[in-house]
Amino acid sequence: MLDWQDIQIFLEVARSQRLADAARRLGLDHSTLSRRTRRFEQRLNTQLFERSTHGYHLTEAGHRLLAHAEEMARHAFEASESLTDQDHRISGQIRLGVTEGFGTWVIAPLLAAFCDRHPGVTLDLLALPRVVNLSRHEADLAITIERPSSPGLVISRLCDYRLRLYGSQDYLDRHGSPGRLADLSRHQLIGYVDDLIFSEQLNYLDPLLDPAVIGHPGPHFAMRGTSVTTQHSACLRGAGLAVLPCFMGTTTPTLSSLLVDEVDIVRQFWITARQEQRRLARVRLLWDFLRDALELNRDFLMGESRELTIPPSPS
Repeated sequence: MLDWQDIQIFLEVARSQRLADAARRLGLDHSTLSRRTRRFEQRLNTQLFERSTHGYHLTEAGHRLLAHAEEMARHAFEASESLTDQDHRISGQIRLGVTEGFGTWVIAPLLAAFCDRHPGVTLDLLALPRVVNLSRHEADLAITIERPSSPGLVISRLCDYRLRLYGSQDYLDRHGSPGRLADLSRHQLIGYVDDLIFSEQLNYLDPLLDPAVIGHPGPHFAMRGTSVTTQHSACLRGAGLAVLPCFMGTTTPTLSSLLVDEVDIVRQFWITARQEQRRLARVRLLWDFLRDALELNRDFLMGESRELTIPPSPS
């Protein structure tokens, strides 16, 4: 007979792949978790993990157990939720993962209206400069800039958004404004660190900096970063020109949009959840709220409006 606590520990280690992360999430110390994991393997007389300096990785036997453990966890979760929600009140916790810039500039202000409507719900907003991993249960819902391909997910296109080239008035006073793409060879730019871009959807500048268009030598990068928020801050302070989402650039009065006919980039956000999470009433509510709120703000996301519209409270 398998012990449910052992299964929960096994699942967390398998998902986290690092003992320290799993211990923190389980509220156990590192040595206790290591001891309990080994004891579980001894009871089964099977090695479940390959241990190395890079973390804990499942053996073939571990992968076989993982499929059963995930199914057990799903049934336990659904049983708990059915009892918790039996009075039909919307309550509980939702963890939403989203890219840093969108989460900070758009989603966080919109969620204030959701929290006001549903005071029994606690929202954890993970606004990170990386992709949130739903398969490792880092969040209940995720908003991503690429369409996820993992099985077992419910996926929907959430909204489009536009990006343009921006410069501060201070920078333009000192360096002038580019009149065409080829002029970028004489300007300083701000962009992403090439080998640390977490999605090819963020690779805005390479197509614009084609040597056949702007010539040699290419533009000088005054600064590179892994965060769109730091790029916005550097651009605001006059360090160089940056490609930014309109929801960040257009709402900053001291930034000017440049080369609007030549730099017009449109990308998408996708919303996704694991199937079992998507069935929860509170998750469905947040999913529908985000879709409605972002449809209401289509012009804002496309750079045609400077004001984010907060959805009104239902009458």
